[in-house]
Amino acid sequence: MDDGIIDLTQYLDDPPADAERGAFALWGADEGRSRFALPLWRAVYMVEGRRGGILIQPSGDPRPRPEPFVVLDLLHDPAELDFPPLDPPESGATPPVLHREAPGRISVFLGSTDAGSWYLVVESEPRDDLGPGDREDLLFLAGECAGLLFLRGLADVSAEARVSDENPEADG
Repeated sequence: MDDGIIDLTQYLDDPPADAERGAFALWGADEGRSRFALPLWRAVYMVEGRRGGILIQPSGDPRPRPEPFVVLDLLHDPAELDFPPLDPPESGATPPVLHREAPGRISVFLGSTDAGSWYLVVESEPRDDLGPGDREDLLFLAGECAGLLFLRGLADVSAEARVSDENPEADG
C-alpha cells in the first residue's frame, strides 16, 4: 500500500479475503475533538456499525434533530451528518444510559449541559442485542467520550462556539 492511506482491515482478527474498501470519513475532528476518533472507531467496530457520532440534542424542543459534534462514517465520504431525533433520557436519569433507539441504532446518554443533552450514537445493521461483554465495553467507551466532553471541557467549547455562531457580532 503505497498511497499513504491506512488500511484498517489489517487489524481485523479475520479479515475477509476480498475486503471491500469503504470510507473512513471523520467530520468535526478539530480543536481537540480528534480525541474522539479512537473511541468512536472502537464503538462502531465493536457493534459492526456503519457510523457513529458524538451528538448534542439542543435544549428546548422536545424532539429536535441532534447536532453532530464529531462523526465517524465508514460508508460515506464525506460523512453523513444527519441523524434522526433521539429519545430523551428519562427524568432524573444518571449517565451513562444505554438505549436501543431503533433496530440498528444504539445511543448512550452521556450527560447534559445548558446547551442540551449529549449522546454517543452508533448505527449498524439490525442485529440481536449486545452481549454482556459488548454492553460493558460500549459503556466504557461512552465513559471515555463523556470524560473528554465534560472533564476536558470540550462540551463547554462547543457551547461557546454555538453562541458565537448564532451571534457573530459578539466577537467584535
